[in-house]
Amino acid sequence: MDKMTEFKAFVKEKPELIQYVRSGDMTWQKFYEIYDLYGSDEEAWKPYQKKVETVATTGAAALGVSDIIGWLKTIDLDSVQNGINSMQRVIGVLQDFGNKDTVEKPEYTPRPLYKHFED
Repeated sequence: MDKMTEFKAFVKEKPELIQYVRSGDMTWQKFYEIYDLYGSDEEAWKPYQKKVETVATTGAAALGVSDIIGWLKTIDLDSVQNGINSMQRVIGVLQDFGNKDTVEKPEYTPRPLYKHFED
């Protein structure tokens, strides 16, 4: 088993680490470096176990609201508007293709065989 899969298994045993990454206090890279240096030594991970106890006492509802508010603050409204505009253009193009099929086409009349180049 390589080091990365061992780290993934370790994180599954300690789900409290996810809260640090979600809040922006730590990154997975930093956690992996700690794991690479110290392994699963309890002393190295003790500072990261305290936050979970305080989070558990505050309640899940308050944590959910703060997570949602934090997530809403990180949304770039300009990119959302650009995405909506591009979707509207795609829908408009698709509607144009649909409208062209419903327009009556003039009936094709073949040219007489004895006429050459508009004689």
